[in-house]
Amino acid sequence: MALNVLRAAARPSSSLFRPTFRAAPRAARVAPSTSIICARAPFSSSAVQRSSEHGEETFEEFSQRYESEFDKVQDVFELQRNLNNAFAYDLVPSPGVITAALKAARRVNDFPTAVRIFEGIKAKVENVHQYQEYLEELKPVREELGIHLKEELYSEGTDSPFYNP
Repeated sequence: MALNVLRAAARPSSSLFRPTFRAAPRAARVAPSTSIICARAPFSSSAVQRSSEHGEETFEEFSQRYESEFDKVQDVFELQRNLNNAFAYDLVPSPGVITAALKAARRVNDFPTAVRIFEGIKAKVENVHQYQEYLEELKPVREELGIHLKEELYSEGTDSPFYNP
């Protein structure tokens, strides 16, 4: 019996493995000029652009949105995700947003992220003068929450605890 199955599988004329193609009925055929275009290939190298569906957001709306997002933060993951999103834009978040982020970092007890917020500000501003203005504006919050700057924690010179010649 096994030999008969092998013979049937090995035969080229067997209809068991022969693909059968049927032409579509004449009424279902579509003229080439009115051919149906597929909605989307399963994998595409082009991105779908949907930015036209949403209106422009003003800086005040941006600030209000992120202040409310940071007020709702309950864990470190949410805090860091919101910080990544806020700093991803081509602008420096307002002092109100930074204050809300610092308070959220304190609420979830994440001191390193609070220090890194100031490093993010330093990287985003255009010059040292703007960074100093942010530091002056946020000094009361820093003192209230006990947050130190990276520059205050250690210096870049040889007296740094991380210096190892």
